[in-house]
Amino acid sequence: MTPLADLLLARIARTGPISLGDYMADCLMHPDHGYYSTRDPLGSDGDFITAPEISQMFGELIGLALAQCWQDQGAPTGITLAELGPGRGTLMADVLRASRAVPGFHDALQVHFVETSPTLRAAQAQTVPDATWHDNINSLPDGPLFLIANEFFDALPIRQFIRDGDGWRERMVGSNDGALQFGLSAPAPLAFLDHRLADTKDGDLVEHCTALPGIISTISDRISRFGGAALIIDYGDWQSLGDTLQALAGHDRTDPFANPGQADLTAHVDFAAIAKHANGIKHSRLTTQGVFLERLGITARAQALTRKLQGPALQNHIQAHRRLTHPAEMGDLFKVIGLYPATGTPPPGLEP
Repeated sequence: MTPLADLLLARIARTGPISLGDYMADCLMHPDHGYYSTRDPLGSDGDFITAPEISQMFGELIGLALAQCWQDQGAPTGITLAELGPGRGTLMADVLRASRAVPGFHDALQVHFVETSPTLRAAQAQTVPDATWHDNINSLPDGPLFLIANEFFDALPIRQFIRDGDGWRERMVGSNDGALQFGLSAPAPLAFLDHRLADTKDGDLVEHCTALPGIISTISDRISRFGGAALIIDYGDWQSLGDTLQALAGHDRTDPFANPGQADLTAHVDFAAIAKHANGIKHSRLTTQGVFLERLGITARAQALTRKLQGPALQNHIQAHRRLTHPAEMGDLFKVIGLYPATGTPPPGLEP
């Protein structure tokens, strides 16, 4: 039992069962006991490794893609280069290094990070010291917005609902004999799930990320008003169906209720929801990460880097390329969607 588990059980005893979204929010961001609030979860010593930590090629190609978007939109000045949930800042550092050769791009931009974890902010400040930090996306400055969200939306709290006739029962987190467990609410119609009645049947489970509509609407509004583009990269698919909640600790899956606050909780991203809330702008066709990176030239970049490598370093480099692109690794599980102005073209590597 963890300190956070004791707090959650006391809360449930006092006020009744809580939503899965509330449970995830406390597990991840409780100021004293939350997973992201208290540690750096990345790397071999953490609980998971993201694409930027696997290879510099990932960030380099994204940096050049965004620089090309900037050129395609007339090379505007005063742009915001933003990243949501930037980890250690590794991705942005690679973006900046690769795009340094693009004339005028660095003179036009200011880096902004949306990050709530004090631990990760400290790491980011070491990697990208000139960045400006924000607690949420709403405080990003007005102006052209070029945004990256890599494995950001999967960490946002979700709620889960099971269809019951024309209504839905919400999966709630309650307690039994001093242990956390799932239960179900009474069935009720839910307007924000009316569109799912057409493609689900009784007993089907769908997931809903409460924060996603507002975040995507804010991004869309900025791009619609000022120009820019967004690249959203995450694991998931087109439209949620089924239970995708998972907990990770020490690179292995674990029970989401086993050690609250000491394991990462994530869920697959519903890219259809992203497209639905991209109002006033366009979204690209959903593309697998492997195809996206190949279109950007990752194999040619990998071959160029091999000329300077040998022995274990060469083998690690080859394995990194495979891990990022192969269908059996991250290549198919992770997807990419681009958001861009209504009169513009998709970011490089993506199709309309």
